[in-house]
Amino acid sequence: MNGRLLRSGDPIGIEQEVWSLLTLYQALRTVMVDAAESVPGTDPDRCGFTIAFQTARDQVIQAADVVTTTVEPVGLIGRQILSGLLPPRRQRVSTRKVKTPISRYSGRRDDGRPDASRTVTDLDVTILEPSDPLPALPTASRDDRHTAPGKRRRHRILTLLQEDPTRLWQPRDIAAHFGDVTLETMYRQLNRWAASGLIHKLGPGLYAATTWSPTPLA
Repeated sequence: MNGRLLRSGDPIGIEQEVWSLLTLYQALRTVMVDAAESVPGTDPDRCGFTIAFQTARDQVIQAADVVTTTVEPVGLIGRQILSGLLPPRRQRVSTRKVKTPISRYSGRRDDGRPDASRTVTDLDVTILEPSDPLPALPTASRDDRHTAPGKRRRHRILTLLQEDPTRLWQPRDIAAHFGDVTLETMYRQLNRWAASGLIHKLGPGLYAATTWSPTPLA
């Protein structure tokens, strides 16, 4: 990020900003791959991320409309990438050697990776499934208006939040914990309880039993 500072002063805002940066990064990478695939035989490694980023930035800053008369698959960013392809990269499988502040000539530790370049012929991809996926929520919420006060949803949820007062809960986590309420109902009831002061809303879709303030960032 070239020394850029995150603007937010609390963890929730920082998380939001980091996700936006990652989303932008993945979107530009997708455009780079699409541009390379539009010209058969083009190595995606030759597409410059800096070119893609600067072109996208210029479109936002200049707010200029790009008028085209023909249908093209890559757009302005793709055209700029293809017009400035990088030289073919040397194939290698090894770690990049980082110079230490103590010595420029300190050898890399023996980590089992080769010192000489090798051609990549195949890759093994392992997909890890979630260990504990959230259960499906019901299509209708249970009507508990005529049950005993201690067994009503509000009392049970308040008790759950009080067990860990500083935890930030999301509506889906709470709804999945009890399994008898829809997500829409959960959002509506949590917002109503937060407005009345029973619980505290700490951010978009984040609730806790007590007030919570972040530690100032150093």
